Amino acid sequence: MKYISTRGKCAPVDFETAVMSGLAPDGGLFLPERIPDARRKMKGWGRLAYPELAFEIIRLFCSLPARDLKRIIGRSYSTFACPEIAPLVALRDYYLLELFHGPTLAFKDFALQLLGNLFEYFLRHSNTGLNLVAATSGDTGSAAIAGVKGKKKIKIFVLYPRGRVSPAQERQMTTVNDKNVFCIAIKGSFDDCQNIVKTLLADSGLRASLKLGAVNSINWARILAQVVYYFYAFFRVQSLTGKGRVRFAVPTGNFGDIFAGLIAGRMGLPVSRLVLATNRNKILSDYFQKGVYARGRVRRTWSPSMDIQVASNFERYLYYRSGRDPAVVRRLMKKFADEGRFCLADTGQLHPDQFFLSGMAGNDSTLAEIRRCYRENKYILDPHTAVGARVARRFLDKNEPMVCLATAHPAKFKEAVARAIGKNAASHPAIEALKGKKSARFILPADVEKVRSFIINQVNRAGG
Repeated sequence: MKYISTRGKCAPVDFETAVMSGLAPDGGLFLPERIPDARRKMKGWGRLAYPELAFEIIRLFCSLPARDLKRIIGRSYSTFACPEIAPLVALRDYYLLELFHGPTLAFKDFALQLLGNLFEYFLRHSNTGLNLVAATSGDTGSAAIAGVKGKKKIKIFVLYPRGRVSPAQERQMTTVNDKNVFCIAIKGSFDDCQNIVKTLLADSGLRASLKLGAVNSINWARILAQVVYYFYAFFRVQSLTGKGRVRFAVPTGNFGDIFAGLIAGRMGLPVSRLVLATNRNKILSDYFQKGVYARGRVRRTWSPSMDIQVASNFERYLYYRSGRDPAVVRRLMKKFADEGRFCLADTGQLHPDQFFLSGMAGNDSTLAEIRRCYRENKYILDPHTAVGARVARRFLDKNEPMVCLATAHPAKFKEAVARAIGKNAASHPAIEALKGKKSARFILPADVEKVRSFIINQVNRAGG
């Protein structure tokens, strides 16, 4: 399997290069040359355990020796506290797919445990190291750190918006004392952090000299790992209901998690609709409702991991939406960079994509959904999952079960939960264990040159 850039200005590369590079040399994002058709293979997948299913799906996209790939996958999911890895919970109106049983209690662990082990595998015979740069709106940072902390030949620099992640999210990042981990609190928004990371990765000279790599969802391996749990959820729902088609509701910020659902559908999974749910930072829901993709001011919400106004993975969607035409993608991305907006007609399409349903849940609606779910089910949603559930309930269909992705454990967002249900009911031993631990971070302005200098100095100080 070869990988191509959404912008079409570089030669196809293999899986290892796509993973280790993260961003394509022309500034685009990597995608497989073709999407494997899994419809015939699916008949034997329904009873597989999660690691076994992950192996069957991931092997379609890479040529790693089967023994090595099985070992990597086994190590990646051995860190999860729940034996089922991604348990399905039936609630009154929908099913919840619990994706928060990994080491940092967020769905990002599914991809970043795997990615950390892939990095280590590809570096095993290398004389050079890898310096990872990541932007996080809350959960990616801690999950990325958990995936690579203590690993030889790897250093990680995590940028997060100062004061705009939850206290638990910040402690998960800044209390890790491994010498290969550097947490950088940026005086700005997540979009500032993301722009700095993309600018650094787009500098081919810097990328080569520092051996820079990406762990954000611009890295194809992140998307690939997330494809697996759509299949897993479908088989579990089908065994319970006998239904042949399923809807998925996904709380969405950077468009990576929901894009994995799109890939699953293109592989042949019977996904009827993808329900895209945003908070007040609704650039994506506006596009699917109004046909306009326009950058706005980042608004702070109870679901901080979705406080994003530039969705990096949307470029991958545009590649398919434009009929796999990289020239259209290049034009759209330039227009967005120059003007901060484009519209549906600019993509060459006149009608919205019917595969997606979309909606927004504001702060009050988010808290109301947490309160409603607790009252009806005695189940506590985290605020991101609550956004997804709130929007999902607008699109329920008795003939097509709805699966809401539960993307984080509520203990990571105690303030929102307490405000919603009137008591401090969300806790987890992993979060409680962080209290009193020494925290370390570096505070920098939202200035790409200052961050560049910091990373260069730290790499050189450590000997490259």
